[in-house]
Amino acid sequence: QVQLVESGGGLVQAGGSLRLSCVGSGSAFSINAMAWYRQAPGEQRELVAAITSGGTTNYADSVKGRFTISRDNAKNTVYLQMNSLKPEDTAVYYCNSVYYLGSAYYSTGAWGQGTQVTVSS
Repeated sequence: QVQLVESGGGLVQAGGSLRLSCVGSGSAFSINAMAWYRQAPGEQRELVAAITSGGTTNYADSVKGRFTISRDNAKNTVYLQMNSLKPEDTAVYYCNSVYYLGSAYYSTGAWGQGTQVTVSS
């Protein structure tokens, strides 16, 4: 398992940018696929972006072209660069290790506290 801590959230106006960070404990971090999820009030947690150990990425349609997921295995860190933010992006953002079967991703670790992203209109 990988213990993860998210940070970097905050309040930003529509059109602005934020970069989220997810720091892991380091247990087999480099071989895990990682993903960012988000959950808005009253809604289900949804996958935002994922990255394999080899660097292959995948994004939800709603964030394609605006968000970029990356990782720095030497720092046990996964990032989510969020540009052109919209009010609809407002949510608590979480990271987790994942595995995938086809286009479906499944979390494999415990959920952390997440980091709040609020985008004002």
